[in-house]
Amino acid sequence: MLQAKYQKYQLQFKRPAGTSRGTYTTRDSWIISLWDSENPEQVAYGECAPLPDLSCDYDENYESKVAEVCERIDEFFYWMDDGLVDYPSILFGLETALIDLQNGAQRQLFDSAFSQGKEGILINGLIWMGDAAYMREQIQQKIDLGYSCIKLKIGANAIEEELNILAEMRAEFPKEKLEIRVDANGAFDPETVMPILERLADLEIHSIEQPIKQGQWGKMRFLGRKSPIAIALDEELIGYNSREEKQKLLKNTRPQYLILKPSLHGGISGCEEWIELAEAKNIGWWVTSALESNIGLNAIAQWTASLNVKMPQGLGTGQLFTNNIASPLMIDGESLYYQSGKDWDFSPLKK
Repeated sequence: MLQAKYQKYQLQFKRPAGTSRGTYTTRDSWIISLWDSENPEQVAYGECAPLPDLSCDYDENYESKVAEVCERIDEFFYWMDDGLVDYPSILFGLETALIDLQNGAQRQLFDSAFSQGKEGILINGLIWMGDAAYMREQIQQKIDLGYSCIKLKIGANAIEEELNILAEMRAEFPKEKLEIRVDANGAFDPETVMPILERLADLEIHSIEQPIKQGQWGKMRFLGRKSPIAIALDEELIGYNSREEKQKLLKNTRPQYLILKPSLHGGISGCEEWIELAEAKNIGWWVTSALESNIGLNAIAQWTASLNVKMPQGLGTGQLFTNNIASPLMIDGESLYYQSGKDWDFSPLKK
């Protein structure tokens, strides 16, 4: 008989992580544990990790919903079918825990050269917002580590200062040597963003994520047609959980890329649907984690590797926390690896 419980786990950032929406110092996750009563020593884990100011499923009743899922775990077919359609982060935690348990609770969710420890996943180096000196320090660190793709969060500081930093990067590294992506998190005004996009194009920036706030489909479609650099949607996808809603969004916005985050965009199954619909419209995509612990990051990375991706993915956030769950995940250079001979340490969850 299937059994389940959950534990709230607060991750501590090594240093504040800044975005245009604010700064994170801690991060709450709810870890689901699954086991069969006939084999209680074999425990699988899944992570439910909403972002309070961003997720469509987070409110004051969130923990009670996680508790309900665990109490009614024998109804997992219902939860997986449509019972959690409006709770993407809980769906992600449950579906990955179920996959883990089905595969022997060995943390081997998807079979690939990555999960076997034979190949890495190419990732981008993420530059968090801060003052100019801190951003330059991060950039230099990523360059020294050998990253060929760097993503900067922009929109919180004076745009001229941020453009100067990008210009310095491009002056030293041509686009053949360094791909630069930027993420605005909806920071810019749709009426004044076009000159910024033109200046980013002059710097041969690869793409900009969510240049304006979500929900402005007409203006986003205009930018998708007129922008001199590629538009990628991220926050725009949040809350559109049915196939029909997704089709309508893509038809009315027409971006060049989607940024897929299972905790925000419908779990693994929901993101696979986004990929199917995007590819039917010749829209590109890549996968990004959303500040999960190594439990969630491992599930996302193993799933991503199973898709045979080639371009850099956004999977490098596991190093941000002082109290992450110790795992075989390792970043070496510009790639994320799974060290198949290294053990997990779930002891913090038993306290």
